[in-house]
Amino acid sequence: MWHRFVVVINQRVWNFGINMELNLELQKLKELELKTKGLAARIETTKNCNGEQLDVDLIQLQIENKKLKNRLFILKKSIAEESKAGGGVELKDCSSITEHLESVFAQAIASAFPDFKDTPVVIAPVNSSSAKFGDYQCNNAMGLSKKFKENGISKSPRDIATELKGHCPPSPIIEKLEVAGAGFVNVFLSKEFAALSLGNLLRNGVKPPQVLKKRVLVDFSSPNIAKQMHVGHLRSTIIGESICRLLEFLEHDVVRINHLGDWGTQFGMLIAHLEDRFPNYLNESPPISDLQLFYKESKKRFDENEEFKKRAYSRVVSLQKGVPNSIKAWELICNVSRKEFQTIYERLDISIKERGESFYQSRMLSVVEYLREKGLLEQDEGREIMWPDDSRTGIPLTIVKSDGGFTYDTSDMAAIRHRVQEELCDWIVYVVDSGQSTHFNTIFKAAERCAILNPQSHRVDHVQFGVVLGEDGKKFKTRSGDTVKLADLLDEGMKRSLQQLESRGRDKVLTPQELTDAQEALAYGCIKYSDLCHNRISDYIFSFDKMLEDRGNTAVYLLYTYTRICSIARNSGEDFSNLPEILNKVKIELAHEKEWKLAKTLLKLHDILIKCSKELFLHFLCEFCYEVCTVFTEFYDSCYCIEKNKAGEIIKVNHSRILLCEATAAVLRQCFSILGLKPVSKM
Repeated sequence: MWHRFVVVINQRVWNFGINMELNLELQKLKELELKTKGLAARIETTKNCNGEQLDVDLIQLQIENKKLKNRLFILKKSIAEESKAGGGVELKDCSSITEHLESVFAQAIASAFPDFKDTPVVIAPVNSSSAKFGDYQCNNAMGLSKKFKENGISKSPRDIATELKGHCPPSPIIEKLEVAGAGFVNVFLSKEFAALSLGNLLRNGVKPPQVLKKRVLVDFSSPNIAKQMHVGHLRSTIIGESICRLLEFLEHDVVRINHLGDWGTQFGMLIAHLEDRFPNYLNESPPISDLQLFYKESKKRFDENEEFKKRAYSRVVSLQKGVPNSIKAWELICNVSRKEFQTIYERLDISIKERGESFYQSRMLSVVEYLREKGLLEQDEGREIMWPDDSRTGIPLTIVKSDGGFTYDTSDMAAIRHRVQEELCDWIVYVVDSGQSTHFNTIFKAAERCAILNPQSHRVDHVQFGVVLGEDGKKFKTRSGDTVKLADLLDEGMKRSLQQLESRGRDKVLTPQELTDAQEALAYGCIKYSDLCHNRISDYIFSFDKMLEDRGNTAVYLLYTYTRICSIARNSGEDFSNLPEILNKVKIELAHEKEWKLAKTLLKLHDILIKCSKELFLHFLCEFCYEVCTVFTEFYDSCYCIEKNKAGEIIKVNHSRILLCEATAAVLRQCFSILGLKPVSKM
């Protein structure tokens, strides 16, 4: 997003002792490059061989090579930064403002106070209403004053702030620095930098901030076969999809996984019931129109008929043994569910790869042997259990049941091992409700204890979330007390959004296709946004009336604002389709305070995206979108983009301001894409 600048700093700026240290780092770099090349060659050799042991060797080589490549990336970055430290500060196209300022003040701290050069830099954005205090603040002075005091030196925070200001190297984004209050260093951004950055955005599109790329597996949605998707699946599906979109925009290698509940004892009763209801199922696909009803029928028979229950258990055994007839019945039942799930995913624009519990059956055998060989399994009343850590406290995992069967603990251990060792992921994200937090904490600890997970090279997150409540503050149910089906919820959203559009008379202005597009954008957008705009840890109240309000932080307000922005260039009477050509003739001006406020707001995007990816909270991005829209409204109300005479004729077009409108639209479009909203140009 940002324009590329390189500033050469006077030699008086501090030096890290770069000559000697850099030579050592370069030597390490050469050694690592040789090692990675050697491993790559060994991997290719192993790929061309046969044998189970060689497959294991290949996996180990791939893991080691991936680790070395990551170390190589970090080392190269470190060397580049050290090289600059003695003579320049570089702001790359994809730098975030906060990260750049952290680099500037890190140099200032090391230059002014070498003994505290490793002090983490504290940069905070300034509230936009406090323009006189600048745009960002460095808040390190108080902490450094305390450190000096601990060493017997009295140094006031304001004096420290003054020294930091004097030792800051020149930066292309900083207009000026001021010391304020008890010891804050206020940073005022450069308008020239902002104008160039926005011009670059319009020329090249919105680019992601630069981050260390990882292979990330996101486990989300996870409905159960033979049960319809309901409101309980809504949050995992929506949050998981947006996390995937965010990480993909940041150019991580993302694997989207739907951990379907497609295995277990319930399939015994389903198979037995299928055999009775549709005895010709092997030759003719059974017309199961309502799988939920089919499940309830089989469950009723299972609870009331002992003979049926025995036959159901026998079908579980035959399924686990791979008996063809039982496998065929199981596949038929799964396929009915898959079609229903896919309909929901298509409506919500969800992309996900199925990998059910059945996938891990053979791998569960393997992980059990792995844990036995490590001596981590203990006998407990016929079960085999594993403690999550050496303290033997908390709740142990049940790896093998007393009847020799496996549990969810077993399948989750097999899954995490597969994801690390076979998928070669170095970041795993589980998007599952808060009720499972104890279970996942135990799984993660156990995976570390048995060396499946390495905290130094793997990141694993449980992205937990609260429940959906009705307007009465209780768990969201239908009037009859049943769980709300997701398909019914989406249908109701379509109905409500059409009513709102008709109440505004849009059905008389838009074409039938434009009306349908707007209806879907509002219906699905408001459901998604209402979920994402809340802190996911909290429960939230589901209310169509509030979702469809056109004021406040709602999808409707954001989408309407976006549509209005798109109409400005269209209503100017001029062609703004070729922005690079216009930018060659027009310079973006930021003279008016509302123009400058809007520009600075747009420049926050990279900071927000990095914050979202670190903490995996999407409400930060929603708040940013709302801020952009409210600040844009202030700008539009104060700054004429198109001037007309009393007859309604256009007498002046402010090209610079329309370019600001186009930059705002581009930023919102990218944010909407991550949040799963589909903007329309007419609404």
